[in-house]
Amino acid sequence: MNIDGKKVLVTGAGGFIGSHLAEALLARGCEVRAFVHYNAFNSWGWLDTLPETQRRNLDVFAGDIRDPHGVAQAVAGCEVVFHLAALIGIPYSYHSPDTYVDTNIKGTLNALQAARQHGTGRLVVTSTSEVYGTARYVPIDEAHPMQGQSPYSASKIGADRLAESFHKSFDLPVIIARPFNTYGPRQSARAVIPTVISQLLAGQTELKLGNLSPTRDFNFVRDVAAAFIALAEADAAVGQEVNIAGGREYAIDEVVDRLIAAIDPAARVVTDEERLRPDASEVYRLLGDNRKLFELTSWRPSVDLDAGLAETIAWFRAADNLARYKAWRYNL
Repeated sequence: MNIDGKKVLVTGAGGFIGSHLAEALLARGCEVRAFVHYNAFNSWGWLDTLPETQRRNLDVFAGDIRDPHGVAQAVAGCEVVFHLAALIGIPYSYHSPDTYVDTNIKGTLNALQAARQHGTGRLVVTSTSEVYGTARYVPIDEAHPMQGQSPYSASKIGADRLAESFHKSFDLPVIIARPFNTYGPRQSARAVIPTVISQLLAGQTELKLGNLSPTRDFNFVRDVAAAFIALAEADAAVGQEVNIAGGREYAIDEVVDRLIAAIDPAARVVTDEERLRPDASEVYRLLGDNRKLFELTSWRPSVDLDAGLAETIAWFRAADNLARYKAWRYNL
């Protein structure tokens, strides 16, 4: 499948990865319907920050992924659906797991049902490397056992298995895209890189952070958006679950040190007990095997960590971006 010029739906389009994906699809000449979360402020999330020429080319649909009727209406007429709408904060899932079941599992069911109802040509469902839990072996391939180490990861495991069942039961053309740790401009301060950058640029010399020993496979957001599109275009990917990973492992403390060196070498880290996750829930090691993605597509990562961090820092420094973040508090 060539996606150029096709009518596509992106759920969660107002979010971090979703807004970058919507931009990338516009650049491919797609008719993009952007599903954003309805709110009284008529906010389109990060889409509001795009140039007016891009915003005017979006067909924005405000709704709630938990509402099957609205989801079905949004899917109608779209040849390709990228389903990214989800609740993603792990700490928030500890005390509000019901909302994760409703949004991540029921929301995915709604997308699957709507795609089946309307005969959608391709549905890309967004998973997460968190479904694997702490690595039992590395690199983690798609056959690695799944471990629900948080309510968030458990909800995403449930969503993945629903997607698998719709492919096997109804021959729905589903692809499960499983990004490892994405970073870059517009990321929520619930993630470590924007947390560190926002604190440093706000002038805090004591960085309040949690556990710095885990390792992650960090991938720049434009690379991840490109991988989503590459998978949607890969006919052989239908029915598959595929890692989106760079295949490199970085300890959190190493990344923090790079950011401190780039912004304020005088800063130091202090442990904030509130930010520490329960030991059995913390995922200590994630390193992805990207061989399947390489075999199915021509995608290769194009932005290395140093270049990606530099661009992310520059974005935070620009215009009013830093003002959007509450660097003084712990963001669940």
